[in-house]
Amino acid sequence: MASTLVQNTVSAAPEHESFQDFFESWISEQNRDLQELISASQARAADRNDHHEESSSRSLLTCKGEVGNQEQVVEENVVRPLINRVVRHYENYYRIKHEWVQKDVLSMLTPSWRSSLEEAFLWIGGWRPSMAFHLLYSKAGIQLEARLADIIRGLSTGDLADLSASQLANVDELHRRTLREEKEVTEKMAEHQETVADSSMVELSHVVTELIRNSESNQNNDDELEDRIESTLAPKEAGLETIMEKADDLRVRTLKGVIDILTPSQAVDFLIAAAELHLRLHDWGKKKDMNQNNQVQDPQGTHDHQYIGSPVAATAGGSGEEP
Repeated sequence: MASTLVQNTVSAAPEHESFQDFFESWISEQNRDLQELISASQARAADRNDHHEESSSRSLLTCKGEVGNQEQVVEENVVRPLINRVVRHYENYYRIKHEWVQKDVLSMLTPSWRSSLEEAFLWIGGWRPSMAFHLLYSKAGIQLEARLADIIRGLSTGDLADLSASQLANVDELHRRTLREEKEVTEKMAEHQETVADSSMVELSHVVTELIRNSESNQNNDDELEDRIESTLAPKEAGLETIMEKADDLRVRTLKGVIDILTPSQAVDFLIAAAELHLRLHDWGKKKDMNQNNQVQDPQGTHDHQYIGSPVAATAGGSGEEP
C-alpha cells in the first residue's frame, strides 16, 4: 500500500503532539502556503499584462516567444520549487495521519477537530478524490469567462483557461480512473460496515444483553467478556484502517496526478483554489458551530450581539487554522 503515504517528508509531528495539535499547525502552514501561491500568481499575471501591452506595437508571434521563454525560466527557478514544497506539505499531512490511523482509526474517521459542515461532506475521513476534478473544471470555467477577451485576441492566458486538448484528455482519463478506484473503496467500506451485523457480533451482543438482564457479573466473567469484546472488534477496526489508508492513498495520488498534467502556472492556480476552498469551508463551519452553540446556551438570543460584533467573531475560525 501506499508508499505515497509513508515516504520521508519534512515537518514530522512530535511524538507527544496530538493529531489535533498537528492539524491546527498544518492549517496555519497551509495558510502561509496559500499566500505564497497567490503572490506567485499575481507576479505572473503582472508580467503577462506588461507583455500583452507590448504586443500591440510589436509582432504577436515575437511577443509570445519572449513571454514563453521568460515564463519558463521563472517557472523552473521559482514556481516549480514552490509547487513541490506545497505538495510535500500535503504528503506530510497524510504521512502523519497514517501514523494516527494505526493508533486510533475511529477518531480519525470522525474527527472532532473538523466542523459539522465539513463532516457532512467527508468521504471516509477526508475529501472525496473525484472532487478534485470538479474543483479544476470550476476554476477553469471561472478563469475562461474572465479571460475571454484575451483568448478572442489570440493571447495566451497561461492559466486554467488555457488547458490544451491533450491536457483535457489526460484529465478526463485520470478522472475516469479515479472514479473507478473511488467506487471500489466505497464498496469495500459498505461491505465492511455490513460486518457489524455478522454472526459473531449478533451472538456477542445477545450474550452481553443476557448478562445485564440477569445481573450476572463477577471479576473473572467481566475480564473474559472484555477480552471477547476486544477480540471481536479488533478485526473491524483493522478493516477500517486498511480502507482509510486506501482512501488517503487515492487522495494523494489524485492530487499529484492532476498537478502533473498541469503547467506550473496552472498548478499554482489549482493549488490556490484547493487551499481557498479548504480553509474557507473550515472557517464557515467553525463559525456556524459557534453560532449554534451560542443559541443552545442562550436560546433567547440575549447574547447574539456579542458574537456578531465581538473581536472573537472576526477571528474565530477565520485565521486559517483548520487537508
